[in-house]
Amino acid sequence: MTASAIAGVVFDLGNVLIDWSPYAAIAAGVGPDEARRFLAADDFDFMAFNHGPDSGRTWADAEAEVVRTHPHWAEHALAYRRNFTASLVGEVPGAVDIVRELHADGIPLWGLTNWSHELYPHAPATFGFLALFDDVIVSGSEGVAKPDPRIFEIVRARTGHDLDRLVFVDDRADNVAAAAAAGMDALVFTDAITLRQDLRARGLPV
Repeated sequence: MTASAIAGVVFDLGNVLIDWSPYAAIAAGVGPDEARRFLAADDFDFMAFNHGPDSGRTWADAEAEVVRTHPHWAEHALAYRRNFTASLVGEVPGAVDIVRELHADGIPLWGLTNWSHELYPHAPATFGFLALFDDVIVSGSEGVAKPDPRIFEIVRARTGHDLDRLVFVDDRADNVAAAAAAGMDALVFTDAITLRQDLRARGLPV
């Protein structure tokens, strides 16, 4: 895709622009050793637990299910939401600089994040750079999360652009594959240096 064909860039937030560490939040509640044990457990999938609220489920319902089905992990699971702000470690080094440069050059920017409706308000309250985005599509508010292809139709509607005119950046290969299947020019984020190279290769001013 050439720069003249690009209508804008769509960024994932967690671990692309915002350093997100569920371990930090859980450790704040139950201690580092217990947090590591919980996240490595064979009988509990934290990411699946988190995906429920990311897809529109309430945290109260998700936590109640853990209390019912995995009572030995209930304290650990509940520690995540109770200490959520600790999971927002800071900006991913170098990545937000790219956002600022694109915005300064007039490139339209959007966010597309798997984040619960209840907890997302912590993001704009903590990270001022989110004000540079034209819009942020929050999966928990929409009731559908990446990599479900339906969320990319929401991107089309909210941005007002065909998906083949949008560059998408995400750290998860499954989300990138789903975006590419939907027609986006999709990039796997590994680090800011590589992202800068990938965007320059498309003629973007970074």
